Amino acid sequence: MGAIFQSLGRTVAAGVVLLVLIVLLAGNVQFGSAWSAFLMRWLHVVCGVMWIGLLWYFNFVQIPSMPKIPDEQKPAISKVIAPTALFWFRWAALATVVTGLFLASLNGYLVAALGVQKPFTAIGIGMWLALVMAFNVWFIIWPNQKKALGIVTVAPEEKAKAARLAMLTSRANTMLSIPMLYCMVAQQNAGL
Repeated sequence: MGAIFQSLGRTVAAGVVLLVLIVLLAGNVQFGSAWSAFLMRWLHVVCGVMWIGLLWYFNFVQIPSMPKIPDEQKPAISKVIAPTALFWFRWAALATVVTGLFLASLNGYLVAALGVQKPFTAIGIGMWLALVMAFNVWFIIWPNQKKALGIVTVAPEEKAKAARLAMLTSRANTMLSIPMLYCMVAQQNAGL
């Protein structure tokens, strides 16, 4: 058992195997279009948990902790942890959007939701908020984080400006994530 938990890859693989066993042992799973839509919803939630979890990690943990870290220890964050977290952050954002669009398409409400038509108001608003947030991740946060972390070499004043813009945009995404998550849950639970 210890060997499983010493490797992230083996841990995730064991989780998938456990999931498959649970699904097969449940015995009453009807594999069809409804199950495909359910599987896509599950993938969408998994990707969303990774994306928003990292967004909140940056805003609730990393950004507030940076001033408390001694300067000689900061390279561990900026050269190792932050680039890795940002890799998973941006790809989880893209995967969340792609699986969400597939899910809406599979369930037949993609166009109505993007048009924020009744009865798809909540999910439509949630989708647009997520699209704005994903745009921010890929086209504002990531390009500016590359400068702030020294992945792209820029002048010190531009590095500081980029770090501030990335942080402010990340805070905007944190703000948007609150109504976005509400809208996603509200659609199927009549909360809006």
